[in-house]
Amino acid sequence: MDTDVIILGGGLVGATLALALDAHSLASIVVDPADPAVTLAPGFDGRASAVASASGRMLDAIGVGARIAGKGCAIRHIRVSDGLAPGKLDFIPDDDDGALGTMYENKLLRQSLFDAATAAARVDLRMQTRATTVDRAATGVTATLDDGTTVRAPLVVAAEGRNSPTRAAAGITVARWQYDHAAIIGAFHHEKSHENTAYEIFYPAGPFALLPLPDDAVGHRSAIVWTVDAVDAPGMLKLGERAFLAEASKRMGGFLGELSDASPRASYPLGFHHAARITAERLALVGDAAHGIHPIAGQGLNLGFRDVAALAEVLVEGRRLGVDLGDAALLDRYQRWRGLDTFMTAWATDTLTRLFGVKGRTASAVRRAGMTLVDHVPPLKARFMAEARGESGALPKLLQGLMI
Repeated sequence: MDTDVIILGGGLVGATLALALDAHSLASIVVDPADPAVTLAPGFDGRASAVASASGRMLDAIGVGARIAGKGCAIRHIRVSDGLAPGKLDFIPDDDDGALGTMYENKLLRQSLFDAATAAARVDLRMQTRATTVDRAATGVTATLDDGTTVRAPLVVAAEGRNSPTRAAAGITVARWQYDHAAIIGAFHHEKSHENTAYEIFYPAGPFALLPLPDDAVGHRSAIVWTVDAVDAPGMLKLGERAFLAEASKRMGGFLGELSDASPRASYPLGFHHAARITAERLALVGDAAHGIHPIAGQGLNLGFRDVAALAEVLVEGRRLGVDLGDAALLDRYQRWRGLDTFMTAWATDTLTRLFGVKGRTASAVRRAGMTLVDHVPPLKARFMAEARGESGALPKLLQGLMI
């Protein structure tokens, strides 16, 4: 079977790419081993993501925004602090600028993208299926699937995550290291309203991020991404709900009142990886297959969405010019467009992680002084807010809310 693009991986990034291409009359076959009955099972699993305002505009443009409208929580204020010591950095956009982003439960995003992809005329979604072989040749890509079918396209896109086998098979080298930290993720309810504020409280082991979620029948609630030393993660997961909430309340200083009703918790090791290249012969990498960063700034998913917007624009414009979608010049344009942005974001998050991890009163005092400086320099502060919105650099049309 022939198609325009084979996408290996139908997660948040892979499915979004398929829908962006479909919106511009390009067809794709999406191959993913996951079982929807498991990944889309009812109930909140504690995972949530911040979708930057630019990424939100892309979801609106490709028709996904209507499916999630009113189901997220706008981020209208970000507060950064060094522990609970005096001194803070507040990011509050003007009313005319809109929210910095929106928090969504990952399961809502997955379900909405799955439903949209299932309904799309030019998306052939092959769930619970793997590619057993992928042959990239000068004339095109041929993939054999484990159901015995063979699919062909001018281009294959790897959206398989940080351990992408397609990237490895292409011989693309990856710079990587571990932070010896783990992230505890989950959510809980709290007595006082978060007032659409995201909090990033830095401790020597890493940040304690508190991210606003929509109220539900129980009351106010927020998601957390709590960085702890790797050796402490198993013990944190074993804590009973009361003990876990008591520890979380200590990190927060109790400013949201009594905590209750914790969601399921999970943890994952924190590391950094960055592919030396995001293209090879008739291959493009997107999302975690191309880069993985510390969640310190909540930009991991948004980097993947920026990959999608750039790659879609390159391919759509190439098709209009009658160019082979696997043409090396097209892929080189994608490489140049995304290579610098992803490297700079990765470098910045790694630097912040190390800076805030330096222990001692002197280091803390220097950090607080730096935050106060940024808080009082409007141009610098505006630059940080533009980064949070995903609006820095040469924006693809989809991130501007425009069709290509």
